[in-house]
Amino acid sequence: MKNGSIEISAPTVEDAVVKGLAQLGLPRDDVDVEVVDQGSKGLLGIGARDATVRLTPRQKPVVPSQPEAELIVETVVAEVQTEEPVKPPPSKEYKRSSDQIAEVARQTLGELLEKMGMDCQVNIRQETASGDEPPPLTLDIEGEDLDVLIGRQGDVLNALQYITRLIVSREVEHWVNLVVDVERYKQRRANSLRQLAANIADRVARTQQPVALEPMPPNERRAIHIALRDHPSVTTQSVGKGDKRKVTIIPKR
Repeated sequence: MKNGSIEISAPTVEDAVVKGLAQLGLPRDDVDVEVVDQGSKGLLGIGARDATVRLTPRQKPVVPSQPEAELIVETVVAEVQTEEPVKPPPSKEYKRSSDQIAEVARQTLGELLEKMGMDCQVNIRQETASGDEPPPLTLDIEGEDLDVLIGRQGDVLNALQYITRLIVSREVEHWVNLVVDVERYKQRRANSLRQLAANIADRVARTQQPVALEPMPPNERRAIHIALRDHPSVTTQSVGKGDKRKVTIIPKR
């Protein structure tokens, strides 16, 4: 492994990328993908060869500080790394309904949690649509002593969400936008971030001095940017690198 990069082979480029992301335990946005070999189906199976891609992490992934959290992430990633037979292309005449996809997602997350030894249940939560975009499929985990599934700043929960998305999307053979939450933690956190953004924006508008927030993961920085994108007196920008990246709220001139 050179510079943290890995080379992965699979029947198609897409399968190789998914397999490599699972092995690295990283989201697509945190990895540079280079196609080494497009592969070939050959002629009547003769001369066929797998596609090969090289994946290079853009930054070192954040490791949860809790031993239990680290074990959970490793367990989930190991589930995805398990080899599965390549599925045939889906029939154009068959397409799963949204309810069927939701049930596949619920069962998938439930099985992962069961293998982790977590005594909890997964419920499907209906969200309100935002603008023209359809709401994501939301899976809410409920039970006792679930803080270990959240981790530091939600990093374990985000990893669990990403791996669940990969498995479900592969199962239904198209990308599924789903959210994994723990007893509405993300909803409460989002409300807290919006309130924080509004309070800091008022201070910046009043003092005309920029304020840098604490380092946050990408989804939380995005929440701050969205909360203040139409603010008449301030604007936002992300500064820093890796897990030190933070949002700065700046007065408009």
